[in-house]
Amino acid sequence: MRAFRLYKILSTLLKHGVDDLIPRRWLPWYIRFWRRCAFWLRNRHPDKPLAERLRMALEALGPVYVKLGQMLSTRHDLLEPDMILQLSMLQDRVVPFPGEEAKRLIEKSLGIADMSELFESFTVKPLASASIAQVHSAVIKRPDNGQEQDVVVKVTRPGIVKTIDADLELMEAVARLAARYLPDGKRLKPVEVIHEYRKTLYNELSLDREAANAIQLRRNFTDSELLYIPEVFSEFTRPNVMVMERIYGVPVNDVARLRELGIDLKTLAERGVEVFFTQVFRDSFFHADMHPGNIFVDPDSAKNPRYFAVDFGIVGTLNREDKRYLAENFIAFFNRDYRKVAELHVDSGWVPTDTNIEEFESAIRTVCEPIFEKPLAEISFANVLLNLFNTARRFEMEVQPQLVLLQKTLLYVEGLGRQLYPQLDLWKTAKPYLERWMQEQIGWRALVRSLKEQAPYWAEKLPEMPTLLYDTLKQVRNSSRDAQQYADAFIEHQKRAAVSRWWSLLAVSLTITTAAFVVAPMMVVWPTVTGLAAVLTWWRAWSAKP
Repeated sequence: MRAFRLYKILSTLLKHGVDDLIPRRWLPWYIRFWRRCAFWLRNRHPDKPLAERLRMALEALGPVYVKLGQMLSTRHDLLEPDMILQLSMLQDRVVPFPGEEAKRLIEKSLGIADMSELFESFTVKPLASASIAQVHSAVIKRPDNGQEQDVVVKVTRPGIVKTIDADLELMEAVARLAARYLPDGKRLKPVEVIHEYRKTLYNELSLDREAANAIQLRRNFTDSELLYIPEVFSEFTRPNVMVMERIYGVPVNDVARLRELGIDLKTLAERGVEVFFTQVFRDSFFHADMHPGNIFVDPDSAKNPRYFAVDFGIVGTLNREDKRYLAENFIAFFNRDYRKVAELHVDSGWVPTDTNIEEFESAIRTVCEPIFEKPLAEISFANVLLNLFNTARRFEMEVQPQLVLLQKTLLYVEGLGRQLYPQLDLWKTAKPYLERWMQEQIGWRALVRSLKEQAPYWAEKLPEMPTLLYDTLKQVRNSSRDAQQYADAFIEHQKRAAVSRWWSLLAVSLTITTAAFVVAPMMVVWPTVTGLAAVLTWWRAWSAKP
């Protein structure tokens, strides 16, 4: 079975000419000879670019490889821009598994003998199908008020874990060979890429994790006019089953239908940008899989358009420092302050500290200036990012895992925005928001916000303050008393040492005087006695000083 799967993978890659990724000079003669002999596996798409052939091959190989391509589309440090562009176009196109089998899985997971115990109705035919799970429509009675509620039931594919494990084992074996034998294997880090991919896949397999993400996002956008997150019914959610409120929205890429409904497309596009920056900079928690299949538009919000979002298996987070550096980078780009951009990359640790700032600034200017010569509405922020990352890679820019999902999401947001409203000026839309956010991070606004955030902590500690103050003063008093006792003991010791030195010197002086008297009684005695007396007097006075 494993050998057949390996042959299937290799034949699919060769039929799409993906082996062109490896320069012929890197391959041993016997591999090149075998490739020529395998005439039935010739490249069947020689007229298409290599990047497009790779995307087609991954789609043909199935869901696991589609997901791999989606993840690789975020790795600007590994792939060239044309490859990134093609891989970002990958979408799940998966044949659904039988609805009766899904029904049995749901009954087993929820511990019910029949669907009628929980659901008023359940549609066996799938509503949608993806690589990891598929969705069925149903009706339940709400646990809080007993009213009927339209829901969707998401269930993971049967045997998906075994399929993923088998494919990942093959991927890791190939990755180890690539890391060992390819000249660029160490830089590409294929084994690490597969490990990261495994982690991403297993996170998506956990539907209770996805439910927690949805609950968090829903709380962040409670009563929002920008974005609506469907309600999750946690009591009916398990690791492989999730029950969520059904939304009736228009796919965001169905522009013709949106126009028929009278949706204000300009406002809708601008609000998409605002939703993104709100999630990132206000909440530090953002939906990181905002491709067209997961984003819908409320059909009843023509003049005040609002988004619906689904599928929360992948989310991203940022800490305070990353947000600040990111906002400052964006603003520096908007102001074309390339020196600031270079310095921020060094200060944040994204590039080595010994990077030559002048050279890095010059490289960034070379990338950005030709772009800024165009009207702002014609500038693709996605292309700016791609070119910038390609440039930064030359300066050994390290991969920032916390920013990878952010980059991917921003590319999705801009793509959707320009599809809705081609004249969308992402820069003009985002800059005021970022400047306002930066102002809130400094000055009196930041102080007020900090006091609000710390208020519960200080309210908890306030009753303890008198006791803490008393203990502190007591410790200070005891420390002062101990210090005074130590000082007195030290002074007394110094006095005793001075007396001891005085008597020792006196004894030495008398000995010298006696010897001198014996040798030369009259010539030595008086000058010696007088000199010694003066020395002893001075020494005694000096030693007596505290």
